Amino acid sequence: MTADTIRLQGLRAFGYHGVLEEEKLRGQEFLIDVEAALDTQSAAQGDDLARTVDYGALATAIVQQVGAQRFDLIETLGEHLAALVLENPLVSAVTVTVHKPSAPIDVPFADVSVTIRRDRAHPPVSVPVRRESVLVDESSVAIPPPPAPEPPLVPPVLPVGAALPPVPPAPHSPQAGDLPSAPRREPVRALLALGANLGDPVDVLRQAVRELATTEGIAVTAVGPLARTAPVGGPADQPDYFNTVVSIITTHAPHELLAITQGIEADYGRVREVRWGPRTLDIDLITYGDIVMYDDTLELPHPRAHERSFVLLPWVHIEPDAYLHGLGGGPVDVLARNAPDRDGIRTLSLDWFATDTLPSPEHVLGTLQQGRS
Repeated sequence: MTADTIRLQGLRAFGYHGVLEEEKLRGQEFLIDVEAALDTQSAAQGDDLARTVDYGALATAIVQQVGAQRFDLIETLGEHLAALVLENPLVSAVTVTVHKPSAPIDVPFADVSVTIRRDRAHPPVSVPVRRESVLVDESSVAIPPPPAPEPPLVPPVLPVGAALPPVPPAPHSPQAGDLPSAPRREPVRALLALGANLGDPVDVLRQAVRELATTEGIAVTAVGPLARTAPVGGPADQPDYFNTVVSIITTHAPHELLAITQGIEADYGRVREVRWGPRTLDIDLITYGDIVMYDDTLELPHPRAHERSFVLLPWVHIEPDAYLHGLGGGPVDVLARNAPDRDGIRTLSLDWFATDTLPSPEHVLGTLQQGRS
């Protein structure tokens, strides 16, 4: 009997595969198509997921492996993904296509791809991998279990017309020039979440936003309202947390952006010693375009963003139609209404930050576009 087919097309994943050092350093987006051949009659007869391929778990496993492994050739990546799919004994054959739309080719092109076809009679060859591959069963997908929600970070409601404290000079943070040089990318929209609960947290958050806005390769396009929440977990007697979100457009790769934000945290004395402990400044990368990626240092979208009202509520204020991709995602307004900590927000200040004090996003975006020409 002819085998049935389960097909996944256009899986978007960020990875570091390529011969050039720039590709290994900055990474790029890959698109993956998978066709798994199997007999689905038994699953249909019993309406039983256990008798077929869980394509949701398979998609997650594929995206995770694209980010976790490091290969010079997309042929090797395709071979590895074919082996991953065939780990499910129900699958008799697999076809994997790896697209590399941003490959370093010096002439105009639409796409470059490789297609791998493997079956039980012609299994994939063994390739060197960084760690054990994940099985397609959802319980074995190697995604770290989400820890308990971190304490929300949110700002105090300031009286209308209240004088703002003077802003100290900004400490130095890594600029694009501090990172290894590489050609500029197409600008990508990203979302950052900022929080603090030590010192003068509101002033620290104001200064951090200004520092982001004056970092080369970053244009701040919107600043969310400031949320104030009681601490959850961690040491007792912590001060309340103040949180906001910042929408940006950037030419930095995800790990470059992560390095910049961690540098700003370090400038303000952030030390990662106590889980959910007090912090002078915390900056999380929530989304980077609609990229879904997992590796040893970064997971996108942020794995707990969907359950943090102090991220979701400020976000929906600046992007009412925002959508969170990835596991647990969905329309941000719906996620905000159903977040488990939604009752923990004490106040929400809409006018805590004067956005007209920032560099014009239009001017910065023009500079970013010129830098690419």
